[in-house]
Amino acid sequence: MRRGTKKNYMKKSKNLPANSWISLVIILFTGQCFWSQGNFTGNIESTFQYLNDDPVINAIQPPSKGLVNSYMNVFYTNSGFKAGMRLESYLPRIQGYPNRFDGTGLGMRYVGYSNSKVDVTLGHFYEQFGNGLALRAYEDRALGYDNALDGARIIFKPFKGIQFKGVYGQQRLSFEAGRVVNSEGIVRGLDADIHLNETFAKLSAFPLDVILGGSFVSKYQIDDDDQLILPENVGAYGGRMKLQYKNFRLDGEYIKKEQDPSLDNGKIYNYGHAAVVNFGYSKKGIGFSLSAKSVDNMSYRSDRNKELQDVFINYLPALNKTHTYNLVATLYPYATQPLGEVAYQADFLYTIKKGSTLGGKYGTTLGVNASTTYRPVQHTSGINPLDSSRVTYKTHLFDKSDSLYWRDINVNITRRINKKLLLLVSYFNITINNDIAKVSNDATGIISSHIAVLEASYKINSKHNIRVELQGMFVNKKDDGAINDKGNWATALIEYTVSPSYFVSFINQYNYGNPDANKRVNYPNLTCGYIHESTRIMLSYGRQRAGLFCVGGVCRFVPANNGLTLSFTQSF
Repeated sequence: MRRGTKKNYMKKSKNLPANSWISLVIILFTGQCFWSQGNFTGNIESTFQYLNDDPVINAIQPPSKGLVNSYMNVFYTNSGFKAGMRLESYLPRIQGYPNRFDGTGLGMRYVGYSNSKVDVTLGHFYEQFGNGLALRAYEDRALGYDNALDGARIIFKPFKGIQFKGVYGQQRLSFEAGRVVNSEGIVRGLDADIHLNETFAKLSAFPLDVILGGSFVSKYQIDDDDQLILPENVGAYGGRMKLQYKNFRLDGEYIKKEQDPSLDNGKIYNYGHAAVVNFGYSKKGIGFSLSAKSVDNMSYRSDRNKELQDVFINYLPALNKTHTYNLVATLYPYATQPLGEVAYQADFLYTIKKGSTLGGKYGTTLGVNASTTYRPVQHTSGINPLDSSRVTYKTHLFDKSDSLYWRDINVNITRRINKKLLLLVSYFNITINNDIAKVSNDATGIISSHIAVLEASYKINSKHNIRVELQGMFVNKKDDGAINDKGNWATALIEYTVSPSYFVSFINQYNYGNPDANKRVNYPNLTCGYIHESTRIMLSYGRQRAGLFCVGGVCRFVPANNGLTLSFTQSF
């Protein structure tokens, strides 16, 4: 779909000045307060870092020496009226956050009205259709991620069990010089849900609970390419279903995306798809779940020219267990591959009865989890790569190749020895294809690791508790016998808690198996904190290793640092 030359007439995104929005929200708040008392809620969060140079881990002190991220949310409700705003401050930003986050100003604002039938919001809002395969606007402050929609949202509930949603707006892209900058594109979407057992009285006592839904999302962006004819409107649409029968549940969703040439996919004109299926069973003492996911060419952004984590309209959930142990969670995390992956996961949980030989006096819990991800098969038979259609391959649902992206097999056993002592023993086997899901600059191809964790928690008395973790990671060698990546690691943690207000912990991560003796480095960190009701203050000092920080398959790079971190949170 090539074309002759044409002028680039892309218009810049326009944003209302922050001061205008501040004035508007203050006026609305003040007016409502005159009418009646209403209700204010909110929260404050501030993180300050003072960093040092540390040439051993390549940590560099920033010119300002100190860094700070601060947020304050204020929400007001009065009968059906609602309003809210968030002030943000980056002076300058914490390392690892997007480098265009800068200044102090209004980062979010909205007004709205809701009753039992209608919920209307104007301004910024967060929303998700189904599993998020077509649309998910959300914030994750730990990742520095915020793709809020700025426009209008309507939720309509005409009858019991039936709900319609409509959204229209631009996505938040950046926060520059104290003001929000939106993406170039416009996002529009419709979503519908019907809970059959609630809507139809005759089905209210039916043992099978059924929820059906469907979504349609469209983005608009002007064609700014001199060489290709780019679609200015790109839709994504599909349906979903949830079934619940006694202790069994089954849900699935399928979304198809229209031709969407972009920087991500090399401006090909292939269609995209995403499908997720989950099946599970649970009752007291036992439960299992099986999940499958098929994705191809599902990078869906409101600006086709962006990359990394900017302005994703949709969300592709990671089909692997979220780990919390230091070595397991930080060294080899997996990031979802929106251009294509076929993934499976199985999770099993069983509690051996109290009083049995294996269960012991208090019972023993066994958890087994396995997940794996592969490259999908791209069929090129009958496809001419020089064809002007620019469709380069064909794919089918759940058609995987033998090219492994990720595999995680883990087992954990939890057993209470007595009223004071609780033990957890875990094993993890994690394999990742570093050529695809890049986690290290020191490795190529497949990295395989074995991780063992022993955790013990001892309750001294009703208020005092001590917890210890010992972790070891053993990384496979290369075919030529050389040490792979950074070699073996060990982590030790000790935490002392005085309930309900105080805690102190020390953790040290040690890369004792690094092939370079000069890089066999310790990463110690001492943390203490105070908690009182909704107030939390935490102070830590030490080293932090460079690497990826991931939540739900979405990751950001965190550079190495050495210094002090002070954080404060307060809810009201």
